[in-house]
Amino acid sequence: MIRKAKNETLIAYLLIAPFVAVYALIFIYPTIQLFMLSFTDAPLIGAGAFVGTENYERLPGDRRFNTAIWNTAYFVLLTVIPGTAVALAIALGVSRLSGRLQALVLALFFLPYILPVSVVYRLWDWTLNFQFGIAMHVFDLIGIDRVPIFKVTGWFMPAVAFVTVWWTAGFSILLFLAGLRAIPHEIYEAASLDNAGRWTTFRRVTWPLLWPVTSLVATIQLILQLKIFDQVYLFSEGGRPNDNLVMVYYIFQRAFERDQGGRAAAAAVVLFVIVIVVSVLNFQLMRLSGGRNK
Repeated sequence: MIRKAKNETLIAYLLIAPFVAVYALIFIYPTIQLFMLSFTDAPLIGAGAFVGTENYERLPGDRRFNTAIWNTAYFVLLTVIPGTAVALAIALGVSRLSGRLQALVLALFFLPYILPVSVVYRLWDWTLNFQFGIAMHVFDLIGIDRVPIFKVTGWFMPAVAFVTVWWTAGFSILLFLAGLRAIPHEIYEAASLDNAGRWTTFRRVTWPLLWPVTSLVATIQLILQLKIFDQVYLFSEGGRPNDNLVMVYYIFQRAFERDQGGRAAAAAVVLFVIVIVVSVLNFQLMRLSGGRNK
C-alpha cells in the first residue's frame, strides 16, 4: 500500500511537471526579472545601474502617474459594478426565453465579446466620431449640438467605459446563465406555492444562490479593468492622451516611448501589487457578504 501510494504521488508530480515548468518559464521568471529591473535605471533593452528604491520614490511626485492612478480607479468604478449589474439583468431576461429564440438572443449578446479590440474601436468610431459618426447625424436631425466625445476629457472615460461594458458583457452573461441553471427548479416551485412575487423570489432565492457567481464575475471584471489599455490607447488618437492616461498606458509610455525600462518596471510592480491586493480584498468582502445573505 505504501509503495502504491508513492508510485501514485510520483505519477502525479510527473503529470504536473510540464505545467509547472511552463508556468515558471513564462510567469515566475519574468516576474522576478521585472522586480529586479525596477531597482535599476536600465532602458527598455539593456542593463542599467542599481538605483535602489529611487524609481518608486519618484512615482508619487509624477503628475502623469497620479493621473493614471485616478483614471484607472475612475474607470473601474464606471465599469465593474455597472457591467456586473447589466450582465445580471440581461442573463435574467435571457433565462426566461427558451429554444432557438434564447440561443439567438444569447448569441447576439455574446457576439461583441469575440470581436478584437481593433474592430470594436472601428465600430464605435463610426458611431461616435465627431465628423462622420452615425450618432452625430442623429443629433443633427433632432437639433442637438454635436459633441466630440473622444476629444473631451470629461466625456472620454464614461464613453470608453460604456464601450467596454458593451464589449465584455457577453462572458459575464454566460457565467450568470450557468449560475441560474444550477439553481434547482424545485426551489422556485416552493416559492410559487408560498405565493412569493417575482421581486421576493429574486431577493430571497435567486440573489443569495447566485451570489458566488456574482462574486466571481465582479472579481474577473475588476482584474480586467484595472489592466485597461487597448481601448484607451485607440480612442485617444488625435485627442489628449496625457489626460486619458491609465496605469498600463503610463507604463507603455515610459517603456516604449521614453525608453525608461526601470521606471516602467516600477510602475508595473505597483500595478501588480494593486491588482493582487484589490482583487483579494474584493473577493473576500463579497464572500463575507454572501455568507451574511444566507
